[in-house]
Amino acid sequence: MTHCKMKGFLSFLILWLVSKKNMTGVEIALELEKRKGSKPSPGTIYPVLKDLKDKGLLSVDKNKRYSLTNKGKKELEIHLNTFFETFCDVDEMRSQCECNR
Repeated sequence: MTHCKMKGFLSFLILWLVSKKNMTGVEIALELEKRKGSKPSPGTIYPVLKDLKDKGLLSVDKNKRYSLTNKGKKELEIHLNTFFETFCDVDEMRSQCECNR
């Protein structure tokens, strides 16, 4: 099984968002804006989408909606497992975060 080399957290987050529902690039950008407070530029989003598509992790339909391929689903599962192994103490981290006080 080949692991995609993620270009930072953005690729992982895009795969996660698209796994929940098929989305256009604009919809992905708006969802990212909700999470981080500022909307990423098209120059940030579309190269990542192209890279994920070129790697066979995403497909795009005639309405420009991105969806996960079977390969993309497998890659997302691998990266989710890695994420949870790395941040197994995320609940503890959250409870100590100043922003939650």
